[in-house]
Amino acid sequence: MKRFHVHLAVADLDASVAFYRALFAAEPTVLKPDYAKWMLDDPRVNFAISNRGRHAGLDHLGIQAESDEELNVLHHRLDAAALPEVTQEQAACCYARSNKHWTVDPQGVAWESFHSLDTIPMFGEDDVPAASEPKASACCAPAVNSVKVAFPGPRRRT
Repeated sequence: MKRFHVHLAVADLDASVAFYRALFAAEPTVLKPDYAKWMLDDPRVNFAISNRGRHAGLDHLGIQAESDEELNVLHHRLDAAALPEVTQEQAACCYARSNKHWTVDPQGVAWESFHSLDTIPMFGEDDVPAASEPKASACCAPAVNSVKVAFPGPRRRT
């Protein structure tokens, strides 16, 4: 069974955790100094917030698969939508290692389909200091966000 995923960037993590703790009547499943996540069953959602320097607001939406088979089905759906897509295998992000497929919808909202494989002790691989130049962030929505997509207007009925 798949789970809907919402990730919000927030300005004040502590205040946001307090708000969502009250709204969901539940403690976060994961709570870190820069990140919190609730794995809710009613509604069935993976709801995450972070204060990692992004603009406050919607960061991305997604669907979390519980198996590689479910992830493959989601990947084929993205292919059928003919949208730009980025695939990440063994991506380290949000304190988890996951296989992912990213795209953007016609409004430019980033969508992630993913299957989490394991937990990791850091937010993402970009937390590890590089020996030379800083590495581009591999965590959360990758460069697919900057892809400009031309979508046809509404189809006319004849």
